Amino acid sequence: MSETKHPKPMILTITLSVIALVIVNLLLLKFSCNKIEKTRKKDRKPVIFRPLTSSQTVVLAPTGS
Repeated sequence: MSETKHPKPMILTITLSVIALVIVNLLLLKFSCNKIEKTRKKDRKPVIFRPLTSSQTVVLAPTGS
């Protein structure tokens, strides 16, 4: 009968354990991330693989309508 009288300490212990684990997890996440430096030049021009010319025409298939 003593088990049903005092369920609050067990719930409190479980709650505190879960909160402690979440805090540890967030601290590990914060301090273990690899910090990547972004080294992009602002003056970079886009790379054009195939220049488009105005002489290229697209031939469409006849639709019959």
